[in-house]
Amino acid sequence: MAENLYIASLEPNSGKLVITLGVMEMLSRRVDRLGFFRSISPVAAEEDNHIQLIASRFNLSLEPEQMVGVTHDQARAWIAAGEESRLFREIVAKFRQAEEECDFLLCEGPDISHLSDAFDYDISIRIARELGTPALYISSGYQATAPELLENIQVAEKTFRQLNCPLLAIMVNRVDAKILDEAEQELRKQCGTGIAIDLLPEVESLSKPTMAEIVEALHADWFCGPKARLQRDVLDFKVAAMGPTNFLDYIEKDDLIITPGDRPDIILTTLGAIASKNYPSPVGMLFSGGLTPAPSVVKLLQGLDKLAIPMYSVSSHTYSTAMNAAAVQGRLRPDNERKIARALGMFEANVDIPALEEKIRVTPSSTMSPLMFEYSLFKRARQERKHIVLPEGDDDRILQAAEILRLRDVVDLTILGEESSLRSRASTLGLTLDGVTFLDPQTSKLRDEFAETFFALRKHKGITMDTAFDNMSDFSCFGTMMVHKEMADGMVSGAAHTTANTIRPAFQFVGTPDDVLLVSSVFLMCMETRVLVYGDCAVNPNPNSEQLAEIAISSAKTAQMFGIEPIVAMLSYSSGSSGAGADVEQVRKGVEIARQRRPDLKIDGPIQYDAAIDATVASKKMPDSEVAGRATVLIFPDLNTGNNTYKAVQRSSGAVAIGPVLQGLKKPVNDLSRGCLVADIVNTVAITAIQAQNKG
Repeated sequence: MAENLYIASLEPNSGKLVITLGVMEMLSRRVDRLGFFRSISPVAAEEDNHIQLIASRFNLSLEPEQMVGVTHDQARAWIAAGEESRLFREIVAKFRQAEEECDFLLCEGPDISHLSDAFDYDISIRIARELGTPALYISSGYQATAPELLENIQVAEKTFRQLNCPLLAIMVNRVDAKILDEAEQELRKQCGTGIAIDLLPEVESLSKPTMAEIVEALHADWFCGPKARLQRDVLDFKVAAMGPTNFLDYIEKDDLIITPGDRPDIILTTLGAIASKNYPSPVGMLFSGGLTPAPSVVKLLQGLDKLAIPMYSVSSHTYSTAMNAAAVQGRLRPDNERKIARALGMFEANVDIPALEEKIRVTPSSTMSPLMFEYSLFKRARQERKHIVLPEGDDDRILQAAEILRLRDVVDLTILGEESSLRSRASTLGLTLDGVTFLDPQTSKLRDEFAETFFALRKHKGITMDTAFDNMSDFSCFGTMMVHKEMADGMVSGAAHTTANTIRPAFQFVGTPDDVLLVSSVFLMCMETRVLVYGDCAVNPNPNSEQLAEIAISSAKTAQMFGIEPIVAMLSYSSGSSGAGADVEQVRKGVEIARQRRPDLKIDGPIQYDAAIDATVASKKMPDSEVAGRATVLIFPDLNTGNNTYKAVQRSSGAVAIGPVLQGLKKPVNDLSRGCLVADIVNTVAITAIQAQNKG
């Protein structure tokens, strides 16, 4: 097994960080102690964007200062003084120190475009040779023809051979999509099969700056509008010098409008265009020349309830402002989850990851971090693509999650709501949502059909046809009926509604299989190095012994579904035979019932939480138990205990709590917390898709 890998590039504009991010994502699901290292950094570690991005996303074994060999300034000084050997010695020493702290260390070579002429073309490969690491070479396909791509690769291959540096794989990044197939065929034919070759297309938005990056680079001052809506990509700039009637013809989606601040006609025209369905939505406005709108215009802007775009001002004149803004390059930054998702989606769609893993021969990890678990969810969800419906399209978090799911290519999505309104809102948020279907229950032709089905299912309960029709205007009911009638494979709701509003229609339409006694729930608790399953923390307040057994069996099935070996501990305030009382006896009886129904499962109890998960405590309290100290599935005796415990663990330890995941339904319908984050929605949708795969 390779314990390190070096990412090298000999050309500018290679988009190397995208590849680094993708490889780190791949490694993170298998490597326990993963490290990242930059041989030559343009700045100090705490200011290095590559290090900040990687450190913020992955559970690394190193501190930032351990991730840098030398800075560019140090390297230039030593090269200029004829002390190249000192440069290599320093990099090797720092690399070896970092390597001691890791199971696998990914090293990123220097960016040649940022180095002076004092550095030779092949310095990055010579660093790899000195470190003794196998290399992954990144070639730039930016604005290159197929013959030029081949020439660049042949030169690089020759250099690697001459320097006796092992080359594992080649990735050609930023290739024009029009020549992608032609270039791939030519490269594979000319380069043979000894080295893995992947081609990745140019994704324009990855290199475009966000509004936040332009504001930061130009030191712009906030004037008005939303400060939290700065992560939209700026695809182009429009300098508004002409009158409003002509200006309107030039507005395009994701433009940054640059105009002197004393042009109220342009300001109001831009706001009118945003409010209109007939014009695209700009990203924001930048007032040049140090001029700000007149007091009357300021009063007008301040009186608007929700100003759609941010407005900033700069002191430079209009031409300089436009030139300065155009010079800003887009970067992958830790705070831009949308751009990160797009980069990872592109990497995963175009790189043969199993082949790359085989080249590196990475040993599977014995731990499971939250990020590794998330990766496994996405991978599983993609294997058999499912269609998930999201009823709460009027919640911004749903739209943002849908964009991430689309960029990561995880599932097919239908969002309920009026399409033009939701697309307009998505555009204001800087979202594209290509490939997402919108459906409005209020106007859909399906409403009559769904009402008839609902009436047929519930007329014995006194439901009238009129009531059934009215119920189908409820988006959660409509979405659940889509699942019932197999127009969608699953539903995720609850971001803006109560648990009862999500679960009730599932009970009414979807129901449970004949062999399931009740619907219950689990939370998937992603700790730092493992994932535990907590049940039932959301549905059943006071389960009896039979219900506890059912919850335990359902939770074991759920754990197995997500690659977690089910070792089930049924919890109480005493362990083994040490305590007595009605509550303890109820758990003890539940264990007996569960063992009778599923003798193949490892189930034990009553047991206390510490004895269930801590081997040292288990050896004292229940030394003969095959569950104690090893439990992965923890069944709480009642809802009060379970709900408070999961929240206490989540808040106190920083664990990621995914759920509640409903179990026991014929088809998956899952609930969200009303305080959920966008990441919670993304993970719950992936889980729902995997549940749908297992219903077939």
